[in-house]
Amino acid sequence: MIQATTSSVQDFLYQRVGFQPTEAQAPLLSSDKRFVLVAGGEQAGKSMVASKFLLKRFFELPDGEPGLFWLVAADYERTRAEFEYLVEDFAALGLLSESTKRVDPGKIILADGTRIETKSAKDPRTLAMRAPHGIVGCEASQLDLETYYRMRGRCAPKKGWLFLSGTFEGSLGWYPQMHSAWTIPTEDEQSFSLPSYSNTHLYPGGIEDPEIQRLKRDASDDFFMERIEGIPSPPEGLVFMEFRPNLHVQDVKWDVGTPVHLWMDPGYAGAYAICAVQIIDNVVHVIDEVYERGLVTEEMIQLCQSKPWWQDVQFGVIDVAGYQHQAMAAPAELWMKETGLYLASQKVMINDGTERLKSFLKPDPITREPRILVSPYCTGLLSEFGAAPSPFDGQTRAYRWKTDRDGNIVGNSPDDKNNHAIKALIYGIVENYGYGHVQNRNSIPVKRW
Repeated sequence: MIQATTSSVQDFLYQRVGFQPTEAQAPLLSSDKRFVLVAGGEQAGKSMVASKFLLKRFFELPDGEPGLFWLVAADYERTRAEFEYLVEDFAALGLLSESTKRVDPGKIILADGTRIETKSAKDPRTLAMRAPHGIVGCEASQLDLETYYRMRGRCAPKKGWLFLSGTFEGSLGWYPQMHSAWTIPTEDEQSFSLPSYSNTHLYPGGIEDPEIQRLKRDASDDFFMERIEGIPSPPEGLVFMEFRPNLHVQDVKWDVGTPVHLWMDPGYAGAYAICAVQIIDNVVHVIDEVYERGLVTEEMIQLCQSKPWWQDVQFGVIDVAGYQHQAMAAPAELWMKETGLYLASQKVMINDGTERLKSFLKPDPITREPRILVSPYCTGLLSEFGAAPSPFDGQTRAYRWKTDRDGNIVGNSPDDKNNHAIKALIYGIVENYGYGHVQNRNSIPVKRW
């Protein structure tokens, strides 16, 4: 098999299939990173580029080893463009053995036995099969964070690659945050922006093309940046701008035998949030959550008791209001009565607690690792950080500062909503580690000998 390790071979290959990369497409197609993310403007040629990236990587397989590649999207239909481009390309190269007409699911089989299969994120079981050599995430901005980590995990056994392409559906969520984080390349990761006007086949004038200039005049600045430039334009006011999915979200799992802490903020109409936490090597691992709306404490207890990690629960922390009687038994008393679990509690001021959580999100200056890691399955907590949609309605509901109509932050405290799991984290961190600074004192007491 051809070893496509030089630009000349790559150019020859693309010439054979009638493809000429634009100036903006060439760098990302030449990237040798294992994890590549492309944020494209509308009609920027993302599907075309994704198919050509897979085509190039196919020719990098070791001699005599049939490959396995996946096209993954939120549903099968969103893989169609890449699938059809690949069928055309391999047919033009004389390498196509067979292909399905349908994409739900679809498969392409090449002459050497290599398979290219479509996968739907709606059925997680399709992502749990034999590990592929490479994965293309089609319209990846519409995939959830859990699917991203499934794909990344499936790349591990064969040290495969992952190519993600999509148009921003807004500038909150894991996809734009990952794009921003990978703008500065790491050893394995790199992100690119592919503006609409870089597709000179559609817009011969580039950025000065009359149609692009019309869009720039008529659209809002945020829309133009996100949907045309392929650059995230996050709104002002996120409380925890320090939270980065590529750094803080990891597939942390229950470590059997290690004590589990339940940190909770009880609620009803907003959310009743419980974070299941293990502290390992002085790092907070949020291994799971119970994040529900409209359930009372007895029902939340039952949900927790059904979890496999319940056998290791030893400690708990609750909002100070959890000891208040509001025409019913206090939540903390119910936990003690039903489970025997004592819940510690203390009053935490909003801004002091916020600063303490930020100190845990900050990477260690030596190890470059944060002191808190979150499982991708904790969608309630991730939604409050702005890294995932709300599990209740699928909308963006992040913890934010109060802002005026121009997006300027007003007041000294954040808006007290979309923060239930974050509050639970703060209560637990303050209870276990303190504030880390002198707290609201005009004088410092000392012992006299």
